[in-house]
Amino acid sequence: MPNTHDTKNNVSPSEYAKFDPSTIHQRLNTSLSRPQLNSDGSIRHFLGVEGLNKAQLQAIIAKAETFFDENGQLINRPELEGCTVMNLFFEPSTRTRTTFEVAEKRLGANVLNLDIASSSAKKGESLRDTLWNLQAMTADIFVVRHSASGAAHFMATEVTPDIAIINGGDGWHAHPTQGMLDMLTIHREAPRPFEELSVAIIGDVKHSRVARSDISALQTLGVKDIRVIAPRTLLPKGIERFGVQVYEDMNSCVRDCDVIMGLRIQNERIGSPLLASSSEYYKQYGITPERVALAKPDALIMHPGPMNRGVEIASSVADGPQSVILKQVSNGVAIRMAVLALTMEGQRAHQANRG
Repeated sequence: MPNTHDTKNNVSPSEYAKFDPSTIHQRLNTSLSRPQLNSDGSIRHFLGVEGLNKAQLQAIIAKAETFFDENGQLINRPELEGCTVMNLFFEPSTRTRTTFEVAEKRLGANVLNLDIASSSAKKGESLRDTLWNLQAMTADIFVVRHSASGAAHFMATEVTPDIAIINGGDGWHAHPTQGMLDMLTIHREAPRPFEELSVAIIGDVKHSRVARSDISALQTLGVKDIRVIAPRTLLPKGIERFGVQVYEDMNSCVRDCDVIMGLRIQNERIGSPLLASSSEYYKQYGITPERVALAKPDALIMHPGPMNRGVEIASSVADGPQSVILKQVSNGVAIRMAVLALTMEGQRAHQANRG
């Protein structure tokens, strides 16, 4: 969100069309960095990969690497001992919440999961009052999943700025820890550096917060060839402005790629005006062995899960030797450990400097 007190960077969405993709990316990062960072560039909230520069994303990846031992196994380290982390999931997500909880416990934190279904928020209490009451319980970090785009940003800037806010997914906007676990997976598994990679993203880009975070992180880390393909009804208008190439043909899209990322197709979109049928989608956009064979021989196959086998991806591909889908899960724990530790460190520095 642009800072209205800084007219230099106060650019309306309609004005973005006047700029080339690199300028758009730079302007967005400049405006979105403010609530996330301390003056020295350390992270005190993690609201999105937008707003973070290449060095900051590399620092998150490097921190995550420290949570693996020499055999590639995750290790525990009590960096959040004595801290209280509250997982505030205002919409369901078993996979993300479980991974965060595992990460928090590996760091030695006290973990509280708020049962939103029976909470005061369901009884008419405002989000602001709910958060203030939780803050009074001496929480140090809120991990927030919310259906409203911008909810985590609102909490960090307007409600509880002295609690580290980590965005666990907001509306269609962003899923930054998923984006970063994908970057860690590519960093660990791809045989070439980011700057030399071609990445294909396939599926419902329009409704995917994962795709938005992945595209931004890939750009920031130097990937110059980002390809997307989906039915036109599942592509956001003007996506080309953000530095990606839109493909019409699946074979052309994956040809000579280093990374193929599938996205989940939600069941409610199948059989709707957005998408005719699951069989037609698989025929046109499914990640099949024949299409994988068109990519580079060492190409990675990725998917954020849960997968619809036989719709988005063939089982033989999902379970095949090029798939790193299960590695994404373990990398998700490491990335969330890194983000939790870094935001707590940055929040402590902020409070010390203010005091």
